Amino acid sequence: MASSLEYVQHVAAQLSGAGAISYKKLFGEYGLWCGGTFFGTVENNQFYIKVTEAGHKHLPEAEPVAPHGGRPGMYLVEELDDREFLTALVLDTCSQLPEPPQPKQSVSKPSQPKSGKRIS
Repeated sequence: MASSLEYVQHVAAQLSGAGAISYKKLFGEYGLWCGGTFFGTVENNQFYIKVTEAGHKHLPEAEPVAPHGGRPGMYLVEELDDREFLTALVLDTCSQLPEPPQPKQSVSKPSQPKSGKRIS
């Protein structure tokens, strides 16, 4: 069962205390970003967050799962009503994730004078 857009929007609103939360379709479900850092997913109308040491302190009983197959690397977050808890969870998790790659800036080279004859 695919997640509903309404559910994804609800999760994003609940997490908004952590900063600019964005989401987009990702392999038929939704990926979640905070300020450019990918930190979680919404799959089958359930919210998952990447496993980090900081996140484990907020979810000490949680076991890593693999909601989309592969190796376990996410925690299921069932508590979606406590916005203060969710803000701390997302901020602490993102603090331990790699920075998003910065777009490469094009380097302009000084123009070289064209060779050739000068017409007077």
